Amino acid sequence: MAFEAIDNLPIDWKDHEDVAMKLYERFGDDFGESQIYRIRFTELIEWVMEIPNFEGKREACNEGHLEQIQAKWVYEWRDNQD
Repeated sequence: MAFEAIDNLPIDWKDHEDVAMKLYERFGDDFGESQIYRIRFTELIEWVMEIPNFEGKREACNEGHLEQIQAKWVYEWRDNQD
């Protein structure tokens, strides 16, 4: 499988790290660590649903998934700080 094909694989709610990477790609440093944790879940759900190749259903989302996505997003943000 070519590396380009990896970006086209379907993503679901349980793919916390992949979702976090896509959110970081979209927002970059617009949000810092404390700001990421203060994002409303309703907004976060919408942003996740807008990710290309995201195939998860809104009904399958739960607080645990959203908390994990936020945590992984913070790790991604930290990894990209100089």
